[in-house]
Amino acid sequence: MTTFQQARSFLLDHRTDYAGAVAGFRWPDPVPFNWALDWFDAELASHADSRDRAALWIVDGATGSEVKPSFAALSKRSNQVANYLRAKGLKRGDHLLLLLGNVVPLWETMLAAIKLGLVTIPATTLLTPEELRDRLDRGRAKAVVAAADQVAKFKDLGGDDLLRIVVGDPQDGWRGYDETAQQPEAFTPDGPTQADDPMLLYFTSGTTAKPKLVRHSQRSYPVGALSTMFWLGLQPGDVHLNISSPGWAKHAWSCLFAPWNAGATVFVVNQPRFDAKGLLTTIGRCGVTTLCAPPTVWRMFIQEKLADYKVSLREVCGAGEPLNPEVIDQVKSAWGLTIRDGYGQTETTAMVGNSPGQPVKIGSMGRPLPGYVVKITDADGHPAKEGEITLALGAARPAGLMQGYQGEGGKLSGADGETYRSGDVAFADDDGYLTFVGRTDDVFKSSDYRISPFELESVLLEHDAVAEAAVVPSPDPIKLAIPKAYVLLTADADRSRDTALSIFRHMQARMAPFKRIRKLELVTELPKTISGKIRRVHLRRIEHDNDHADSLRGVEFREEDLPELKATPAKEG
Repeated sequence: MTTFQQARSFLLDHRTDYAGAVAGFRWPDPVPFNWALDWFDAELASHADSRDRAALWIVDGATGSEVKPSFAALSKRSNQVANYLRAKGLKRGDHLLLLLGNVVPLWETMLAAIKLGLVTIPATTLLTPEELRDRLDRGRAKAVVAAADQVAKFKDLGGDDLLRIVVGDPQDGWRGYDETAQQPEAFTPDGPTQADDPMLLYFTSGTTAKPKLVRHSQRSYPVGALSTMFWLGLQPGDVHLNISSPGWAKHAWSCLFAPWNAGATVFVVNQPRFDAKGLLTTIGRCGVTTLCAPPTVWRMFIQEKLADYKVSLREVCGAGEPLNPEVIDQVKSAWGLTIRDGYGQTETTAMVGNSPGQPVKIGSMGRPLPGYVVKITDADGHPAKEGEITLALGAARPAGLMQGYQGEGGKLSGADGETYRSGDVAFADDDGYLTFVGRTDDVFKSSDYRISPFELESVLLEHDAVAEAAVVPSPDPIKLAIPKAYVLLTADADRSRDTALSIFRHMQARMAPFKRIRKLELVTELPKTISGKIRRVHLRRIEHDNDHADSLRGVEFREEDLPELKATPAKEG
């Protein structure tokens, strides 16, 4: 048994024993290891109890049609793809841009790239041509595998020496992905895969500068995903649904490495537009056992009568942003299950979480997961109750941490030295549970008071008319900044003065005066990333620039312009 198998078995055996798992878990040795060959092929695709089981199950939400390739079938197909890429001149260390939706060739290509030793650059299909140019240039891509509807974006991007492969209808200048089926079903690697060989290159979301390039190794995401498997509570034979889009780290977390580490089936439902009713029906019909979804999806789920949907779920998780108590309570009331929050970054695998069988503190994202030594530090690096989430490096370095941010010439930075600084702020209670406060650049000061957007957003979401909310600082000549909320209302609420007045009163009754919402803007849309996170940075920029022309602007109300509020005493604590 390899050290990877030993570590995996240990976590499965201690699935509900948090203390035992943390005390006894050790990351597998950083030895030569190719996850696709040494685990997926040699174990999942070869053993009688798993080889014929569905590795992937994709359901078309519109037609109900489905595909269910087995572990053995995906092993053979990925071998063919690897042989094809090698025959076209790609070799270990070359970079491949992957631009596909949730279709079988996405998983075949990912496995093939790992086997061949390529560095995959996962990308969302929502990228613009200019963003693709950046990924081709800075990512130094030698090949691209793209969906047919993405081909037009490459028209003016040059790159005559770029190997272009299209999935779908034939395109001029592009080779058809179907050609891979002509290759042998057996694959022989050109040599051992080293643990620190690069494997993935993610472009992080940009703000004012270009996105950073996060580089992961052949060890960091596959082996590091053991922590994600533990947090999700996955077991062999599970049918696991993770609602996430390709091109983002969470998709690799929970639609590839974590479920296949456990020997579970990756379940996907493709919907032209998100349909909570249809998805809930499919979850029940197909016997999904484990589910991870972002807060946006959970908020849409609870708009339905959940108790009417008969499901086989055993574990339910949330990720992306902390969930609010109201959502957790409604799901528990309907299904008897507690949504377990977790935390990690593109730069890491899951490093904090509420693991199965453990007491869940509502609002907390849990405790450090096995293999992660997490510290909360102040600006000077000293231990603190509230501060930045940092990871101990050196001998305690977690396998799931990135190699670093890749700069010019391939130079790495950001994950060396004694600690890794996450840029996220959390509060640690006496039991070791961490509560997310915000990004270091999201937490802001108003009259020298620290304001946590999430704290205010949590209270806003308790109001019946509020569907989603984002709090950002609005410049103020006296207080430096005052809290302003951008609010998306429920379908039956009006963007009216009376609604705004009701929300202001709700906040006055529940918040201390120093952190009360002073401005409220009722909007029809909030800016979000493809993974469902609200882009507060966009709203901050609107406020900073006093931009009244932005398409996201709604109807603004100021506390000072509503005299009725003066008659409502503010809560002081």
